[in-house]
Amino acid sequence: MKKRILLIILIQAIVMSCYYYLVLPPINITSSAFWSFIVFSLAILVGLLTLNNFTGGLKTIFNKKRLKDYSLSVVIIIGLIIVIIAGISITNFICSPLFNAKSYSNRITINEDGNFTEDVEKVDFNSLPLLDRDSSEKLGDRVMGQMSDLVSQFYVSNGYTQINYNNDIIRVTSLEYADIIKWISNRKEGIKAYITVNSVNGESKLIKTEKGMKYMPSAFFNENLKRKLRFEFPTTIFGESKFEIDNEGNPYWITPIKKYTGVGLKTKIVGVVVLDPVTGETSKYNINEVPTWIDNAYDANLIIEQVDDWGTYKGGFFNSIFGQKNVVNTTEGYNYLAMNDDIYMYTGITSVLADESNLGFILTNMRTGETIFYSVPGAEEYSAMKSAEGQVQQMKYNSTFPLLINLNNNPTYLVSLKDAAGLVKMYGFVDVKDYQKVVVTDASKGIEVAAQNYLNTLDEEIKEDILITKEITIKNISTVVKSGNTYYYFMDELDKKYKASINVSEKLPFIENGNTINIGYYESKDDIIEIKKLY
Repeated sequence: MKKRILLIILIQAIVMSCYYYLVLPPINITSSAFWSFIVFSLAILVGLLTLNNFTGGLKTIFNKKRLKDYSLSVVIIIGLIIVIIAGISITNFICSPLFNAKSYSNRITINEDGNFTEDVEKVDFNSLPLLDRDSSEKLGDRVMGQMSDLVSQFYVSNGYTQINYNNDIIRVTSLEYADIIKWISNRKEGIKAYITVNSVNGESKLIKTEKGMKYMPSAFFNENLKRKLRFEFPTTIFGESKFEIDNEGNPYWITPIKKYTGVGLKTKIVGVVVLDPVTGETSKYNINEVPTWIDNAYDANLIIEQVDDWGTYKGGFFNSIFGQKNVVNTTEGYNYLAMNDDIYMYTGITSVLADESNLGFILTNMRTGETIFYSVPGAEEYSAMKSAEGQVQQMKYNSTFPLLINLNNNPTYLVSLKDAAGLVKMYGFVDVKDYQKVVVTDASKGIEVAAQNYLNTLDEEIKEDILITKEITIKNISTVVKSGNTYYYFMDELDKKYKASINVSEKLPFIENGNTINIGYYESKDDIIEIKKLY
């Protein structure tokens, strides 16, 4: 009997050790993974006891004392499982928004006094991250494909973390072992390269490191990144690890530390663990002590979850279901901005009763978690995307998720329109406040020409602060009618070309060759300058 008990204990220990080694649950009572580990352990024990009771033949099956001991043990274990499940359910019910709506609404602190034109600098097209994640992945794969010595051993991770690296906006990703055989043959030297893709100009590089990276997600046994972190911090609850490089180009894994209320509720980021993949050394930081070179201490999906709770429960739980007064949520999708050496996530805020309009949007610093709401009523992002696609619907181009930019102190969506092969064919500018104001331009002309085309086409009040004034003498003049509107085309004595809509001034029909006029226009790289004002 004692031998059987010792055997059960041994088997139980082996099974649970294997489970722990593979699943790596944190030893933390607020983690649902920990309680799954406990329940699984108890279920395995029931199975072993049952197997032990029914492997001794009919004599042992009908042995009343043994059957009684077995039944009592099973009842106690099943009772424990029920108590655990019930305890978690009751605890989470008590900690739910039904009783804690204000607490859920306060999960994130949002500054609601943001001023877009003051906080967000006017767009600099020389530092605008036009490349989206999909394009970055294709460029990164292309670089890897040129390295015949690496491509057979490693593959490119699809991580592509966006960071601000020495004032360059880039996406960076690691290489990974192709399989366990490649890991065995390369683990001694490790992985000696990572890939960067410049989000502004598309320049992609494979950066080789002096020493190889050993602690990676694709490594096996104790060199696996998650296993390394778990064994060093057995009670810590981790978020998703992200690959970043410091200002000297040294690679690191940045892993957020989570804290829950109840069991798995109200996730909060309280710090990060920085792991050197070469040496395995780790550093633990509180969230308010994160080094400035780190750009991604927070996860975008977690921020959206917190903002949704802020918008849903600030009027109370029942208001979120019935009255829904002032209840708002984030829109679908998000993108990133680079400002002040940090990366910011932005997404729209819309009423739960609205479909295609935003009340404004939020910007969140992905290192500090600081979040600001900007009250800018306008088009929801996917409405803007459809508006841009509608301008060239015959081409069947697909729009990227918009970049939010400050264009001449106006919040503006910028999208790239791609063909079926994923190549950028056109740029589209859409007014946030009115998505029907949209202009698309061939990408071959450049982003600045596209911006000027948009500005020149807008039917709005003249912005005197950016208007260029000039005196010209007319050499030639002609008229053209387009869509019912009359346009006047001029050539001055220097053979420079201009055009103006009849809406600019009623004086236009009376201008003759040889007349000298004073004009106002926006800076443009087009061959024909559009006159916006006639003095």
